[in-house]
Amino acid sequence: MSGDGRELAGAQREHWQDTYRTHPGMYGQEPSAPARRAAAVFRAAGAADVLELGAGHGRDALFFAREGFSVRAADFSATGLEQLQLAAGAQGTAGRVRTLVHDVREPLPLADASVDAVFAHMLLCMALSTEEIRALAGEARRVLRPGGTFVYTVRHTGDAHYGTGTPHGDDVFEHGGFAVHFFPRALVDDLAEGWTLTEVHAFEEGDLPRRLWRVTQTLPR
Repeated sequence: MSGDGRELAGAQREHWQDTYRTHPGMYGQEPSAPARRAAAVFRAAGAADVLELGAGHGRDALFFAREGFSVRAADFSATGLEQLQLAAGAQGTAGRVRTLVHDVREPLPLADASVDAVFAHMLLCMALSTEEIRALAGEARRVLRPGGTFVYTVRHTGDAHYGTGTPHGDDVFEHGGFAVHFFPRALVDDLAEGWTLTEVHAFEEGDLPRRLWRVTQTLPR
């Protein structure tokens, strides 16, 4: 990563830490629509365990646990994960959830072929370079078992915020302290090379609204 990239990554880490401290449970307790869809996809594929990347304070990780999956919840915010652990204890799902403080710019500390499914809601479109996104997709591939499923969501270049705010290069733009890497369709296709690309579903979320793709891809057996 360049010096500017490292500076932006550090600033984003601190921004998310401060955000979770100031607004605990900021996304509420209800799971996201992509997590609901992912749970159905994972169950149909016979998955037993799920790795969530960018779990935050855990609304989706806790939902997967309530649905009966064993969950590894990873995020670079220790504050968010502390909130997740407290909520898991309150909900009686602590035995199904393990947390991992981890920056996805680094390799995942998990063994090859060790999980059935990977989920990431708007994690790949954070302040990551295209090179870092490709490396992260490679890590998801490495830790998935043969036939495993990867479901992720990203804001794309059709979003109203694309091309506005503070530019950081490489399709990254910052609004209100949050930096987003907006995906062109070509990047989705690039990340699906060597996978079976099952679905690229367009949807909207929030008041702007944010425009996203929910991508589902599966490894060959």
